[in-house]
Amino acid sequence: MTGRAGGTDALAPVRAELLRAARADAEQALAEARHDAERALAAARAEAAAVLYWAVQAGTEEGEAVAAAENAQAARAARARELAAQGEAYTELCRRVAERVRERYESEPGTAERLARRARYLLGPDARITAHPDGGLLATAPGRLVDLGTPALVRRALDRLGPEAGTLWQSDDGDGRPDG
Repeated sequence: MTGRAGGTDALAPVRAELLRAARADAEQALAEARHDAERALAAARAEAAAVLYWAVQAGTEEGEAVAAAENAQAARAARARELAAQGEAYTELCRRVAERVRERYESEPGTAERLARRARYLLGPDARITAHPDGGLLATAPGRLVDLGTPALVRRALDRLGPEAGTLWQSDDGDGRPDG
């Protein structure tokens, strides 16, 4: 058995070398695996950073587009409210002016006769003249009509103001001068 034991002992250096070589191969394989894992992790991080960058860019662009659309919508809504308020102010102005014109028409002697003379001047002496239900007169001739009623007179007077009518609803600085 000594021979066998001696033989076994003779293989000990071979086994040790095989074990050392196996450990070296394992360490090299492990080092390569770690290196490959680090490269894969670095590539994944770079890809994630690129995806995040583009996502941020896309989100920013989309957010800017949404904000621009919302701003435009808000501006349109504000303009619509402003126009509605101006329309209400104009309607109220027309109502008040018509009321004052009607009061003067009814209280000043000769006003109806002056309007009738104007109607006859425009339509001729055979014009048919009637009272307008809201004050003033209506005059007709074959195929023609002259509306000298209070609402029409007020509309024409305010229309003659043109763009200046817009100053009627501008705020003022307290001294009667427009702010805007």
